[in-house]
Amino acid sequence: MIQVLFVCLGNICRSPLAEGIFKKLVREAGLEQVIDSDSAGTSRWHIDEPPDTRSIQIAENNNVHLDHLGKQIIRRDLDKFDYILAMDNENLENILSLQHPGQDHKAKIMMMRDFDDQRSGTDIPDPYYGGQNGFQHVFDLLEESLSNFLDFLIRDHHLKS
Repeated sequence: MIQVLFVCLGNICRSPLAEGIFKKLVREAGLEQVIDSDSAGTSRWHIDEPPDTRSIQIAENNNVHLDHLGKQIIRRDLDKFDYILAMDNENLENILSLQHPGQDHKAKIMMMRDFDDQRSGTDIPDPYYGGQNGFQHVFDLLEESLSNFLDFLIRDHHLKS
């Protein structure tokens, strides 16, 4: 089973959206028996809380179901997951700081937008302090990157969809 973790700051906006979109894409590809995903935050702010209501609304508007309660990434996740995708550079740095110096971990740690069509590696913007349009923009960025990420997994792991 390929294990994927999506990470943002609070685990209530971007990363649960990424998890929900990705689960839908995986299900549509018929790969739910070989790919699993989860999401987490680098902060402890929203542990055991549901996603932001605006994330839930945007997901529902786009036929994506969010079923997640906030959690914080921990060092053990670096060996539990095969891929950890950060939503922005700050969270990437926080994830990397969990590594033991000189120790190799299982997870390949990447930026979510390493998989957008421009391979930009830039941040997925945090929509928390903005309006509903920002959440739709984030959804659209994630949908593109996640579709490409799934294609990458299919190619890299020789999966049949």
